[in-house]
Amino acid sequence: METFLGIDYPTYWFLAVGAVFSGYAILDGFDLGAGALHLFFKKDESRRIALNAVGPVWDGNEVWLVIGGGMLFAGFPVLYATLLSAMYIPFILFLLFIILRAISIEFRGKEPMKWWRTTWDITYSVSSIMIGFCLGLVLGNVLLGFPLDDNMEFAGNWLMFINPFSILVGLTTITLMSVHGAIYLCLKTEGKLFEKIERILPKLIIFFIILLIIITLYALLYIPHLSDNLKDNAVLFVIPILAILSIANIPRLTTKRKFKGAFIFSSLTFSFLLILVATELYPTLIFSTGNIDNSITVYNAASSQKSLGIMLTLVMIGIPLVLSYTFFVYKTFWGKVRMDETSY
Repeated sequence: METFLGIDYPTYWFLAVGAVFSGYAILDGFDLGAGALHLFFKKDESRRIALNAVGPVWDGNEVWLVIGGGMLFAGFPVLYATLLSAMYIPFILFLLFIILRAISIEFRGKEPMKWWRTTWDITYSVSSIMIGFCLGLVLGNVLLGFPLDDNMEFAGNWLMFINPFSILVGLTTITLMSVHGAIYLCLKTEGKLFEKIERILPKLIIFFIILLIIITLYALLYIPHLSDNLKDNAVLFVIPILAILSIANIPRLTTKRKFKGAFIFSSLTFSFLLILVATELYPTLIFSTGNIDNSITVYNAASSQKSLGIMLTLVMIGIPLVLSYTFFVYKTFWGKVRMDETSY
């Protein structure tokens, strides 16, 4: 198996896909979180300001999702086929809500009638919540694992995906996104709207911490394979410690109104938690609950060595370009929201 700097190509691809999905979680996470909070704002002007806070960047954030999906298909076609066929309904709902969210953002301001705007406000908020929840549902089931046959194909039924652990992961995901989104809105708003978001934020943080503690205890008690890598390598305990420190810094900084720092730490929280997930799973991608030998790993799911080598070269060229574009957009639209004739 070909290696570079002592690391094999499938592992590099695993890290690259994880990095892109982390980027998506951080970037689309705050605008999904802002959307989840949208109905808490009663005045039309407040909702317009909140919408325009994410307006210039939300579609660019979804580029990371497209890149991640393409990389998953190209690098791990076996995983892509099994995961999407097994969780067909959650993924279809996810795509449906992505479409509805986009339509809501674009259509809301096209007519002045109150019923029109209220309809799209509700659609926008519900869609944002459900996108985050569906992503968490998928992640929860990947952590749990599901039955696979000798061909590494799904051997269960779709109802098994609605389970307590995955629902908890879904709720935790959208709650963390709401914390992230509230911090972002604090950076982008002022006046009474800012004060309202600031009052909501501590409650969201507390709710997120409670959910995370419940998930952690559940995983330790009922999903033993998730802690195997940590038990075998004590050095890896630095990852959950960093995640805890990152989470602890969010309320510390928000109470001091240091929202830029809080936003950095909420972003780091996404990163550390996803790194922890990757650490708990690697080299397994989907744990087979029936027969462990049928599990999908980074090795039996990967494309050929030549394909991975070529694609990694393309990634090293393409990702810096996407990062440059992302930096340019955020630099251009940074600062408080100012309403004008081009606003949503």
